[in-house]
Amino acid sequence: MIRIGILGAIGAGKSYVANNFGYPVFNADKEVSKLYNKDKKIFYKLNKILPKYITCYPIDKNEVTQAILSNNSNFKKILKIVHGEIRKKLKLFLKKNKNKKIVILDIPLLLENKINNKKDILIFVDSSKKDIKEKLKKRPNFNNKLFKKFNKIQFTAAYKKRKAKFIIKNKFTKKSVNMAIKNLLNKIL
Repeated sequence: MIRIGILGAIGAGKSYVANNFGYPVFNADKEVSKLYNKDKKIFYKLNKILPKYITCYPIDKNEVTQAILSNNSNFKKILKIVHGEIRKKLKLFLKKNKNKKIVILDIPLLLENKINNKKDILIFVDSSKKDIKEKLKKRPNFNNKLFKKFNKIQFTAAYKKRKAKFIIKNKFTKKSVNMAIKNLLNKIL
């Protein structure tokens, strides 16, 4: 099985690129949403350590945002609980897809949390800062303070670009992305 890790800045279009490969995708952001909406154990764990913020089930993302923005210690507590669970979900995904030729890892903190392995093929999604800002502003519930907080815990785009074996220039058009993916797959396979 070939593991392809998708890297890039927040809002660069990593999920869009990942979903256009045509192979199974592990999307960590979607898995976190599922945890908040469907996993009572996660609620109880977060409620226990942050009872002032995490008050109802399913977990309200606005409550998580308020907890994160209130202080860094809350942020670290949430990350520790949530990322532990995401690692378990990733193991299940890899086990379920062990017979697939390729799997795509769309995990924002892939390098930061040392989730990748040496054999992974890392692809950097390169987008202009202007395009990223425009896309982020269109997101529902976009919070600039939260964006800055997440940006601080991520490696720089330049570092991720250096770590990547391939770069896909995302101009936010289906045609350019699909052409880049096709060329990449020809090189990989």
